[in-house]
Amino acid sequence: QVQLVESGGGSVQAGGSLRLSCTASRTISGTYMGWFRQAPGKEREGVVCIKPRGSIGYADDSEAGRVTISHDKSKNTVYLQMNNLKPEDTAMYYCAAGGTACLSVRAYRHWGQGTQVTVSS
Repeated sequence: QVQLVESGGGSVQAGGSLRLSCTASRTISGTYMGWFRQAPGKEREGVVCIKPRGSIGYADDSEAGRVTISHDKSKNTVYLQMNNLKPEDTAMYYCAAGGTACLSVRAYRHWGQGTQVTVSS
């Protein structure tokens, strides 16, 4: 079993930035790793993933300049950098690992507990 621990959430004003971190209890390789979010009353949805060979997949390609995912293998940590945050980005953010597909919730085996991001206008 792999434990994933997220951190870095918080409350920011629109236009601000946050970097979320997700540290795994052991090395994970050869699978998809991703960030998902769930707003109140809505289903969990994928944001961005790193594929096994290192390429990145976005739920919305137009977000590529505003949202960045990276993986520091030496620290077993995946990061989500979000810039120019908008109120609609408000959600609980979850990292996931052990995936067999990029942005499918059902494809992931390991999940963190989530970290809250709140963006005020």
